[in-house]
Amino acid sequence: MKSIFVNSERCVACKSCEIACALNRSSLNKRLPEAIYETPSPLSRVRVEDTGTDGGFPVQCRHCADAPCLDACPAKALYRDPGGLVLLRDERCIGCWMCVMVCPFGAPQPFRHFRKMIKCDQCTGMDAPFCVESCPTHALLFLDPEEIARGAVKLQTGRLTGLDFVAAKTLCAP
Repeated sequence: MKSIFVNSERCVACKSCEIACALNRSSLNKRLPEAIYETPSPLSRVRVEDTGTDGGFPVQCRHCADAPCLDACPAKALYRDPGGLVLLRDERCIGCWMCVMVCPFGAPQPFRHFRKMIKCDQCTGMDAPFCVESCPTHALLFLDPEEIARGAVKLQTGRLTGLDFVAAKTLCAP
């Protein structure tokens, strides 16, 4: 099963992933100029945290093998699908936000307007997550972990300088 990986050396904290996620997953209009005026504002399921350097670190659900959010949810709104993803049954969420409190990554986020929680579901049912497709530096990757383990994919390392990310590729043949 493919997962979202973060190459933190490539992230320049441009927040393109946040915007793409919010527009494509929460916006009614799906266009930035109109989405700015929507109420409630579209929310992203990925959040870029400041690292104190020139870059950032995108945070989204890691779909942990031993996910504490699954046990913390009193309404059993969170469940694991057959593919291993931790998903949300929105209609069951009671807005207690226990999942927000127990997640070691801070991935689930309160959607206060509806008193619900939102979290990354890796854009289930779509070809690839919007955050991955929108990342101009290829800091977000949608890969099968087994490909990385067997050396089929090698991550490029090194900080980006200037406009390196315009032509650079994050993945290369080993």
